[in-house]
Amino acid sequence: MADVIRVPNAKIALSTASVYPERTPDAFELAARLGYDGVEIMVGADPVSQDIDVIERLSDHYQVPVLAIHAPCLLVTQRVWGRDPWAKLVRARQAAERLGASAVVVHPPFRWQREYARDFEAGIARMSDETDVIFAVENMFPLRARSNDVVPYSPDWNPIDYDFPHVTLDLSHTAVSGSDAMEMATKLGDRLAHLHLADGLGVTNKDEHLVPGRGSQPCAPILERLANSGYGGLVVLEINTRKAASRTERIDDLAEALAFARLHLAASA
Repeated sequence: MADVIRVPNAKIALSTASVYPERTPDAFELAARLGYDGVEIMVGADPVSQDIDVIERLSDHYQVPVLAIHAPCLLVTQRVWGRDPWAKLVRARQAAERLGASAVVVHPPFRWQREYARDFEAGIARMSDETDVIFAVENMFPLRARSNDVVPYSPDWNPIDYDFPHVTLDLSHTAVSGSDAMEMATKLGDRLAHLHLADGLGVTNKDEHLVPGRGSQPCAPILERLANSGYGGLVVLEINTRKAASRTERIDDLAEALAFARLHLAASA
């Protein structure tokens, strides 16, 4: 009897960060052209990424749904949507609800955000109870300074051992941290609700976000594992194309990443 290929319900989205230095509207255009199921909005310095009215019009124009919102959690986005980190998450949730997105991606607090960090675990649980939108806390990585690891996050860069209901597993970040991505996925179980699919070599402290298959991370085995488990979360291609020699090369990278995800997110039975 021939093998039967089962494709899970998981949708494959393009992070708007993947088209940088192009901008948010270009991500919608390329997602539509290449056949992505939707986009994840990286709320950042690009004013369009911050304007939900414009995002809604782009989604309607290109017929590309917004599947997730990445809250502005980076150092360079500390003033985007104000300075209050909880207010940022409320605004991200409101954007997700309005746009029909299922998830908000959030990073652990920085150590100097003491009050935010102190209430982060309980606060995420509380906010999760108030909406159908999930808050998926992302694994980060320690920084290395003079051969020493410096952890800029609190309670930790790794959300695995905390009681967050939902977690984002980023496979470029596992490369930087030297983590075993398969072991992390196993420990997370059903709490693994969101995947940032990218690759990394893990030989430096650089967060590379390579096209899947170009690094050392188990991108294919992770996808195959999710397929066999009936994973229903999102797979988001969050790759770095800023060094692409041309737009054609960027498009080729985005197409290759999508083809990789579709190939390995199919389970045989």
